Amino acid sequence: MPAPDDVMLALASVGRTFVDGTAAVRDLNLRVHRGEFVSVVGPSGCGKSTLLRLVSGLEPATAGTVDVAPCRLGYVFQDPTLLPWRTVTRNVELLAELEGIPRDERRRRVAQVLDLVGLTGFGRARPAALSGGMRMRASLARSLVLEPELFLLDEPFGALDELTRERLNDEMVALFTDSAFTALFVTHSVAEAVFLSSRVVVLSPRPGHVVGEVTVPFPYPRPGHLRFTPEFGRLASRVSDLLRDADGGNADWTVSA
Repeated sequence: MPAPDDVMLALASVGRTFVDGTAAVRDLNLRVHRGEFVSVVGPSGCGKSTLLRLVSGLEPATAGTVDVAPCRLGYVFQDPTLLPWRTVTRNVELLAELEGIPRDERRRRVAQVLDLVGLTGFGRARPAALSGGMRMRASLARSLVLEPELFLLDEPFGALDELTRERLNDEMVALFTDSAFTALFVTHSVAEAVFLSSRVVVLSPRPGHVVGEVTVPFPYPRPGHLRFTPEFGRLASRVSDLLRDADGGNADWTVSA
């Protein structure tokens, strides 16, 4: 049966087994509705990144079905993957250039997204002159310039220090509030997942499948001090408990970023 119109992506009994016999995910079922921000957490190696590659079409499923509504798709990887010989402006406009968007329209969009991610004035800089947080902002801007309806994010802030990570989380909430895209976000941080998301999905150890989820009721936009409220702590603890149960009590999950 086709998915309802409000469903952006639907995975039914999905499996992905590699040629060496390794099963990354098995019997994975997930639906993400339009306008949701869904974070995916789980033990290392449980197939979180594989899930994003299946949704994007970079890898095929070996079982089940992956249905994604026709949409503009943005993908942000763990590494900013900026071209060192290009300026920030030229890096940010790269995907739009490959899509054949006219130069004037590209430059208009680039100026707009650089302002959104706080990089106005850095258009002529090259990646080597930027901090880690600024490079990740440029990577986000590069996808935002395509005006994505579905945003796939694979631990984009995982390598950053805690203060920078929290600041970029605040900015991500603002972007989501303003741009109204649908997001599927992979992270190892429980606090990050709860702060950003309308729903947190927990995967089992490999082969990954959904073992639980937690709905996050806080309205958007979300102020930074939300992280220090008792309600936030209780939700983060629920996610941590699901993770520990999924991993047989072996994982040392914390609620901090």
